[in-house]
Amino acid sequence: MSLSSIAQHLNSVVIVINLVLAISVIFLERRNVGVTWAWLMVLLFLPIVGFVVYLVFGQNLSRFKIYKVRKESEERIERLIKRQREQFKHHRLAYNDPAAGEFDDLIYMNLSSAMSLYSQDNSVEIFKDGPSKFKSLFEDLEKATRHIHLVYYIVNDDGVGRKLLECLTRKAAEGVEVRFLYDPIGSHRLSTRFFDPLTRAGGKVAAFFPSRIPYLNFRVNYRNHRKLAIVDGEIGYIGGINVGDEYMGLVERFGYWRDTHLKLKGSAVRQMQARFLMDWNLASGEGLEDSESYFPPAGNEGTVGAQIVASGPDQALEQIRNMYIKMIHHAKESVWIETPYFIPDESLLNAIQMAALSGVDVRIIIPGIPDHQMVYWATHSYMGDLLPLGVKCYLYRNGFLHAKTLIVDGKIATVGTANFDIRSFKLNFEVNAILYDRGEAEKLRAIFEEDLKHSEEWTYEAYLNRPRSHKFRESVTRLLSPIL
Repeated sequence: MSLSSIAQHLNSVVIVINLVLAISVIFLERRNVGVTWAWLMVLLFLPIVGFVVYLVFGQNLSRFKIYKVRKESEERIERLIKRQREQFKHHRLAYNDPAAGEFDDLIYMNLSSAMSLYSQDNSVEIFKDGPSKFKSLFEDLEKATRHIHLVYYIVNDDGVGRKLLECLTRKAAEGVEVRFLYDPIGSHRLSTRFFDPLTRAGGKVAAFFPSRIPYLNFRVNYRNHRKLAIVDGEIGYIGGINVGDEYMGLVERFGYWRDTHLKLKGSAVRQMQARFLMDWNLASGEGLEDSESYFPPAGNEGTVGAQIVASGPDQALEQIRNMYIKMIHHAKESVWIETPYFIPDESLLNAIQMAALSGVDVRIIIPGIPDHQMVYWATHSYMGDLLPLGVKCYLYRNGFLHAKTLIVDGKIATVGTANFDIRSFKLNFEVNAILYDRGEAEKLRAIFEEDLKHSEEWTYEAYLNRPRSHKFRESVTRLLSPIL
């Protein structure tokens, strides 16, 4: 047999194998059409190799039940949810803020789909950068007497990282239970030896979806993007700030790092604790139970209504994406968004477009400088769909913008870890706090207005006059946006 015949035969085999693999992607995985087409393009241009890439980056975790919950705990949660659902169905709840009553259906949706219990005995403190957040966090860590639970996507071996490690090591030596969950991909520059002082002092550390085989991880694309800190089950921190000097504004490339983080007290902290324990048990295999030591009775800390909404690729529904859409559909006056990455799916993009066409004041602040080039250009592409409809876009110029905030009508707002992008909705494990309180929403509006002073409006005319090289980059990244 000639070499040309062998090559032709191999080519036919590759085509057949690639066809079979493509069919498996289409029929075995229940996916968004855009995502399916993106993966088919990968298979088309990278035969066989593309399927290996798919196995690493494209598995559908919603087919598997990766979280194990004890039957007693599951039954207790279901009873609480059923009780609250009845309250909302029959309008039996008296709201601390009457405006929250306008969002009954939003609360009910989060309760039904995300098991997100509603509470209104919470107090909230808002931080708009790393120095203010870490100052408060370190003060609370020093006061801890029972336990400290942390989960962060990025942990760096730098000034703030070492300071946090020293604090946790000291508390563990004092007898405080310390558990630290980190994401090994987000923290890829971190040596596993970094945590040695903490573990020697009695603290516990776990990595989320680590590589069991060196350089091979079939779950590498599914990352724990959550940032939670729970102290004694009474204080909870949630938002966009990771552990690293860049979040303190100490990295020259970015300068000032504008982010948003919340400190909560009240029953909402119990929901944050429950989410941490589920993540911890999955990663560590420890099997912690939801005992009273981790869930102390909540006092009357405040009057803010709140829900903690979590989502991840293990779920069939995209709860945080759905929450964003529902909030936007509620808007009568304004939708104000801050996000570092804006790659919406079609449903979210349509919701924003309809709000703008309905006369709602839609404003979006995005970074003026990129940290991820491909995501940056894809973000610009989607903004091009909104600018001609009257949506106002602003480029933040006072450093880097990393806040993830949505404010509707100055009545409700959400802050958390989820960006306005497909990765956050479909691939990452995320968590947001939604606040049903005009006072807190107005505080976040004031921060938004302050950010506008440091931003440059990006008009539709400026968008149309962008260089051809920008248009080319946008077109390429737009095609790949479902899997960026």
